[in-house]
Amino acid sequence: MFVGELISLGVAVSWTATALFAEVGSKRMGSLPFNVIRMTLSLLFLCVTLWLVMGVPYPRYADGSTWTWLLLSGVVGYVIGDYCLMQGYIHIGSRFGQLFMTLSAPTAAITGRLLLGEQMRPIAILGMVITLSGIALSILSKGEKSEHHALKFKLPAKGIFYAAMAGICQGFGLVLSKGGLTHYEEALTAMGISGDSIFSGAVLPLPVSISMSFAATTIRAYIGLVGFFLALMLFNKDGLAKLRHAVNDRKAMWCVLASTIFGPFIGVSASLLATQYTSAGIAQTLFALTPILIIAPAALLFHQKVTVREVIGAIISVTGVCLFFF
Repeated sequence: MFVGELISLGVAVSWTATALFAEVGSKRMGSLPFNVIRMTLSLLFLCVTLWLVMGVPYPRYADGSTWTWLLLSGVVGYVIGDYCLMQGYIHIGSRFGQLFMTLSAPTAAITGRLLLGEQMRPIAILGMVITLSGIALSILSKGEKSEHHALKFKLPAKGIFYAAMAGICQGFGLVLSKGGLTHYEEALTAMGISGDSIFSGAVLPLPVSISMSFAATTIRAYIGLVGFFLALMLFNKDGLAKLRHAVNDRKAMWCVLASTIFGPFIGVSASLLATQYTSAGIAQTLFALTPILIIAPAALLFHQKVTVREVIGAIISVTGVCLFFF
């Protein structure tokens, strides 16, 4: 019981770790070099994993519909979403960046309803209002007397934009991933392969239902690496030089490695697995605990001053996310 929910909680912890490492790494080497290296490492890990659980280093038996849905998910969730997330970390830090990831829950609920026909009750509207209120409480402050105490952002507008886009893209990407997994399961069923089966030639005898999650993440990582590499070359005069400089930064490389293990490898694969045992919305609700989990380690590691207002705002935002699925 509650397998999907327990996996989702593990994802929240994993994403807390990857956010902290990613903030350090992306600030040192830039978001595009960071993501190119991270996607490369992720693909290496995933291909080895697929060889162990599927007997081949590529997504076995994935049909055209599966590839289409998951490639779209990779473009939205990885290329656009992760780029925006790393830019958000650079401008406003991982603690506030993760706060905006609570936007992924309403996005997942709305797109899940539109694309997959998942149910969304009217109370979800209240949840959206509360989630946005919690974010607003954390990022808004009163101006000086000369400004008649007008509310203003205490964070850079550019950072707010990037972080908000990252949250929206994560929710949208998760629903696209769930659609891809549905098509993958249908393709396997048509070949007489059930979720409890074991792939022939597998070194590790894991059920197909688990192996599928790693295969789906691999497809997303393919387009993620291609997209980030093209962006690096297009948006930089000497992208390869930046990449070489990034690789020579030992501290940043350790951060990339840790972020890869906890993010695209463990975190994303587990997030896709979670959606097989619970709805995309419930999974996103539990993933959204990261903004609360990250407060203490961010304050300790980065010596950040955390106000009571910010903590309350994070709690309110996550509470709003939970209302989406009651």
